[in-house]
Amino acid sequence: MEQILGTGVALVTPFDKGGDIDVKALERIVEYQIANGIDYLVALGTTAESVTLTKQEKQLVMKTISLANAGRLPLVVGIGGNNTFALVEELQKTDFMDYEAILSVSPAYSKPTQEGIYQHFKALSEASSLPIILYNVPSRTGMNMLPKTTLRLANDFVNIVAIKEASADMLQLDEIVQNKPKDFHLISGDDFTALATVLAGGSGVISVLGQGLPRQFSDMISLGLQGDSEPAYEIHQSLLNGMHLIFEEGNPAGIKSVFEHLGICNGEVRLPLVKATAHLKRKIGTFLNSQRPVSA
Repeated sequence: MEQILGTGVALVTPFDKGGDIDVKALERIVEYQIANGIDYLVALGTTAESVTLTKQEKQLVMKTISLANAGRLPLVVGIGGNNTFALVEELQKTDFMDYEAILSVSPAYSKPTQEGIYQHFKALSEASSLPIILYNVPSRTGMNMLPKTTLRLANDFVNIVAIKEASADMLQLDEIVQNKPKDFHLISGDDFTALATVLAGGSGVISVLGQGLPRQFSDMISLGLQGDSEPAYEIHQSLLNGMHLIFEEGNPAGIKSVFEHLGICNGEVRLPLVKATAHLKRKIGTFLNSQRPVSA
């Protein structure tokens, strides 16, 4: 699936001061990505605060992104959870509009065995009309999807086309790269391992910081995919502090502070998350000023 090569971004869901979805701000965010070299857009991931959105709000987010994008970039939508049967029903009933793939996280909280994870994604694969990107993020789910499970799914189901791997374990990434089917994509799910993943044979990244600094991040990944490691590492080093800062007080408080600094949206998040502190905002502002980011 060539549409998921390069730099994808896990878009935030902007809120207005009243706590409702800020449609105009979301349109600005989409336009900012397109204007600055991002390869594809991901809606309703963890960064979108999807667990605090209603079904109606999720449909609004999908529709807003679709209309703003107007067919210019490939679109991926997050659909995941730990109720397998409910997800099967959601996959069967959702209007996917012009979205081209699903990003589905391994079940959280339940802590299934590797066989349970396999059977979960088997059920989703059989129900899905769209290709599926697996998402392994053990820091959030409480259970690491091991490479043997990823590779088993990749080999058994033709519509399971990639994994967003956020284990931060390069040995795990290497095992997947070395043994995966030819057309199966390994995508970094951590900004700080994105370049290393690409240079090891991965297909790119689904980034958080990348949506705030899309030109710099997409240039880094493009150089990495071309094997130009020296200039790519120069960009990586310049972005490294920002990669850490945006997660210092949780995601997406940090990246929304980046957008606030850029004048694209405000920093509002939904409880139980809280906005970035003034101290973090100052540090993020200093970092962004050093980057001279492209204006919105």
